[in-house]
Amino acid sequence: MESRRQVKGSNPSRDSRCGQPHADGSPNASITPDKSKNKNKSGRGKKKPVFEAYMCTEDVSAGLKRRELVQGQLRINPKKYHEAFIPAPDGMRDIFLDGIVARNRALNGDVVVVKILPREQWKVVKSDTDGEGASEPETPRSGQKAGQPSSPDVIVEGQYTDVAEDQPDGAAAQCRDTTEALERLKLNTTGSHCQSNSEGSNKDIACGSTNPCTVSEKCLQRTAKVVYIVEPKHSRAATGFLKFLPDKDFAMFSPVDHRVPRVNVPLADCPDNFASRPGDYNNTLFVCRITHWNDNSTFAEGRLAKSLGQAGEIEPETEGILMEYDVDFSEFSEDVLQCLPQNLPWTIPPGELRKRRDLRKECIFTIDPATARDLDDALSCKLLPDGNFEVGVHIADVSHFVEEGKALDMVASQRATSVYLVQKVVPMLPRLLCEELCSLNPLTDRLTFSVVWKITPQGKILDEWFGRSVIRSCVKLSYDHAQSMIDEPDKLFSAEELPPFDPQHPIDEIHQAVLNLHTIAKNLRSQRFQGGALRLDQMKLSFTLDKESGMPQGCYIYEYRDSNKLVEEFMLLANMAVAHQIYRSFPKQSLLRRHPPPQTKMVDCLTEFCDQMGLNLDFSSAGALHRSLNEMVGNDHYSSARKEVLTNMCSRPMQMAIYFCTGVLKDETLFRHYALNVPLYTHFTSPIRRYPDVIVHRLLAASLDCGPHITLTEEDIQKQASHCNDKKTASKRVQEMSSELFFAAFVKESGPLESEAMVMGVLDQAFDVLVLRYGVQKRIYCNALQGLQSFHYRKVGKKPEITLVWAAEDPEQDSVRQEIAIFSLVEVALKADAAPMKYSAVLKHPADTTS
Repeated sequence: MESRRQVKGSNPSRDSRCGQPHADGSPNASITPDKSKNKNKSGRGKKKPVFEAYMCTEDVSAGLKRRELVQGQLRINPKKYHEAFIPAPDGMRDIFLDGIVARNRALNGDVVVVKILPREQWKVVKSDTDGEGASEPETPRSGQKAGQPSSPDVIVEGQYTDVAEDQPDGAAAQCRDTTEALERLKLNTTGSHCQSNSEGSNKDIACGSTNPCTVSEKCLQRTAKVVYIVEPKHSRAATGFLKFLPDKDFAMFSPVDHRVPRVNVPLADCPDNFASRPGDYNNTLFVCRITHWNDNSTFAEGRLAKSLGQAGEIEPETEGILMEYDVDFSEFSEDVLQCLPQNLPWTIPPGELRKRRDLRKECIFTIDPATARDLDDALSCKLLPDGNFEVGVHIADVSHFVEEGKALDMVASQRATSVYLVQKVVPMLPRLLCEELCSLNPLTDRLTFSVVWKITPQGKILDEWFGRSVIRSCVKLSYDHAQSMIDEPDKLFSAEELPPFDPQHPIDEIHQAVLNLHTIAKNLRSQRFQGGALRLDQMKLSFTLDKESGMPQGCYIYEYRDSNKLVEEFMLLANMAVAHQIYRSFPKQSLLRRHPPPQTKMVDCLTEFCDQMGLNLDFSSAGALHRSLNEMVGNDHYSSARKEVLTNMCSRPMQMAIYFCTGVLKDETLFRHYALNVPLYTHFTSPIRRYPDVIVHRLLAASLDCGPHITLTEEDIQKQASHCNDKKTASKRVQEMSSELFFAAFVKESGPLESEAMVMGVLDQAFDVLVLRYGVQKRIYCNALQGLQSFHYRKVGKKPEITLVWAAEDPEQDSVRQEIAIFSLVEVALKADAAPMKYSAVLKHPADTTS
């Protein structure tokens, strides 16, 4: 089979040929067309083109300048793959692309240029969210019927999701495919100014007309077609299954992801006995790479890259996810490993020690998840004679080992991030660095980059120092250890209750340092939220795994506690301090991280929904939203559940935080971080697992004259920033899919799983729920409910409701009515489906929930 290839984008200005798509169907892909593709077409005559030829780059550039064309990133609805969208430049309703012909061979995530179609071809929408990627799962509708632990060995915590600076981009980033979030939180029957208000109607038509020429502009959605692919961001790889085609010299590859086209692959790529025994491979998962997509076929051409194994098994499914999202999980090459110190065990050279501030005698320690092995941050807190504190954040000095331009640097910049799966990590750097030389392991001398403040107990910064240092961590604390110290401030902990520690720093000294950090962190946190910051906490699943099989034994919602908040506050403080330091020194070359405000149209829609539901949420600013969301929530069980649903809904309009180079944005107000409500922010604290932090370390060193001069141009830094954004988005999605995979396996092994759930959205034939015990969202179809006699959809005012009429379990009794509305609490059971790694939520009969 063919080895891995990577499809890359190029500068449109380098290719001015009109209508000449490359191998993957994009004008700019650098992949060479596969010479074997014509073999798959033997005996086929010239077909009429299905797709239009792409515009040439000169016409595209001119059209964009005249605003006749629109550029944006394509999102294809994962549940209704004929629907696709790109963001509207004015921040209003998304532009709609209907069908694969309109997409013109572009795949999900590609940056495309589209041409707006005439008004008579625009879409009349049912509501404000109908035109923004809302969809329904591929679950059959009519006549469908519902399908039918010991102590943990390994605890996998929800550790490596970036903290406050990233968490609010919930819907956009929890997808990072807004389509999926909208599908789950769809409000398209909550009513809008465009929607009919008649009760009981299942067929509300916007503004009472389906003719785009006669309806109001506000009830229309612009439609478009792709005329050019600027950058094919999709990997062009997919997992799926093979189908044998008699009398053909190619087989049909059917991707699991229906957003990817079916692909003709040469029989020569298939297993040797595939043609004679195709049935043996019905459940075998393959990876295919698209190499070409002709304009005269809805089928692409491609090559099989690998046979993964049996569908439904954890490892084959995981490898498929990694390949689909272009995660490089190969072993590091010899050239890369040669960049590492060769004389082991490695010790810090005396000359290097003399260049640094020696902090080895200070009480410095790490606080991490119990399973963490790449420890890239440590903390210190020393009481000063004047009653203030010297607080330090000490970060692994990765840039000392990763020299710019060397093979190790090149592969790290390409990977851009470590990828955290439930069962393992795909590291950005070789393990010798991640887990040994750079990891701030206890009782070991390590090179660090430090930020040290003189700070009051109330959190006011009096002085600040940046510099290269050397530390010796006195203990490796877990979040559980630190939490115990916070919970029991007067307890005298014994040596047996903690990991090995340096006798130079007794337990009570470490304990007091943790308590002091906790006090300062609480004040810092309070000041942040009083100053207008926003945090939207969403439930996150963690798993306990069997040591032998690696299968999930159990799962639980990860609890975010004071020990997590302690670490978070000082990481945020360090990141903000470093952002200001490097921007002062390099106003045109700094790599910062900005978070744009939420999308206006979606905020308006959500505001209208809240008004309809009688909810007083203030979306005027990040701080206003945080305050109103927390002030309106009580402490009872129902209020807590409603807050989870509201938090999920409020995450939906949020955009993703992104890396950028300051030289490419002329307006400094665009640098702001919306959720943190700060003017400048960057990533400095995790260089072992994030490449932007490595660049920031180099910038910081240059600003302090303790490192090489910066040679990267603004364009170089922006290009790397853009690449890191793509890789971070892919990494988050892979992490989520890994969690989904393990949860599906857990449902299969341990289900049915029963839980309370809260209704998040009501449609005319279905409703969405948040399963409270596990934090997952599922859609329940009324037609799939066993024992249901009938259901009736209606609107009370503008609030959608469904009445379910259940057959009585005792024939002598009357049927049972159940009202379903947004924020209703219901009981559900999660059951495995027949398809591998799929499960459904089934609403329990009301009689079963009261017995």
